[in-house]
Amino acid sequence: MKTRTTMIIAVAVMALAACNKKSPAENQASSVEANAENAAENVTAAGENEAANIMNSAENKASAVKNAAENKAEAIKTAGENKAEALKNSSSNTSEKKSK
Repeated sequence: MKTRTTMIIAVAVMALAACNKKSPAENQASSVEANAENAAENVTAAGENEAANIMNSAENKASAVKNAAENKAEAIKTAGENKAEALKNSSSNTSEKKSK
């Protein structure tokens, strides 16, 4: 969006320069200035895009780490519950054998 705006401004500046019948040096100076502004906008846009990509990548990595930790925690919890249930069942079986 910024690039388009800069391009439109640059074209408008060039059109005004042509209408005002400025000297070739003035027209060239206006063109150089418009090109410099356009280049600056392109660099800014590229930097902003790269920053957004880095942030998205970091957020994705953070989510992956969080999900992995939650999965490990759930696995540990499930394993503990299974062991506890096995001990209860083992204890029940021992009690039943003693009462018979």
